[in-house]
Amino acid sequence: MYELIAQARAVITERILVQPKVGIILGSGLGNLADDLDQGAVVPYADIPGFHTPKVSGHRGELAVGRVEGCPVAAMRGRCHFYEGYSMQEIAFPVRVLKAIGCTTLIVTNAAGGLRPDWQVGDIMRISDQIFLPGMVGNHPLRGENDDRLGPRFPGVVGAFENELVPIARDVAATQGTTLREGVYCMLSGPAFESAAEIRMLQIWGADAVGMSTAPEVIVAIHSGMRVLGFSLITNLAIPDGPPANHAEVLEVGEQAKPRFSALIRGILARL
Repeated sequence: MYELIAQARAVITERILVQPKVGIILGSGLGNLADDLDQGAVVPYADIPGFHTPKVSGHRGELAVGRVEGCPVAAMRGRCHFYEGYSMQEIAFPVRVLKAIGCTTLIVTNAAGGLRPDWQVGDIMRISDQIFLPGMVGNHPLRGENDDRLGPRFPGVVGAFENELVPIARDVAATQGTTLREGVYCMLSGPAFESAAEIRMLQIWGADAVGMSTAPEVIVAIHSGMRVLGFSLITNLAIPDGPPANHAEVLEVGEQAKPRFSALIRGILARL
């Protein structure tokens, strides 16, 4: 993996004009948040060793590098998922490369189902903690031999989302008049949406939102020594007696939320 990271880094650094400090992973329907980059350069995933092109609607499959609000960023427009047949190591590999090209902070975003009936579709939730269910049963990005050059054998994950970035996010949201929910994100493997019994189980466990991504990326970011800030866009309410979720709804809500979500991320980057 170390050699593959070096190959990916070489391809990207040959094409970009700035060295990024903040990596951003843009989830379903949110890829347009990195459209306006100063000194921007775009590298398709197909050109980067170790990257895979997503096959899911709403994920472009390209890395955009440039400045947003003066902050040098590398924005992943889309991600691959475990349910597409990739391993957890493959899914999280781009985070390794973001660190290798200079990113010390990772902002992860996703579209998620809200498990709180008092929340609304379109709410933005800051991820305060996570439940990585596939990882708990053996599908973990750090499984196998550890390379000490990349991180420690047993990284601590407690407090992964609690750092000096949190008050910045809260202050930016308050200044912009955006209600910022906070809660626990649970990752399931997908691709089927949850049954009513599974939703009730997740609520009992203390999860506030559920999705099919993000957790392995966070694990690898922590393993790599990066700061993490995470957000879930609540694109549907996953409640036992509610209507079934569908991907078209996810993309539609993502489209409607672009101005608020973009403003929040831009406001945070301006502080960094």
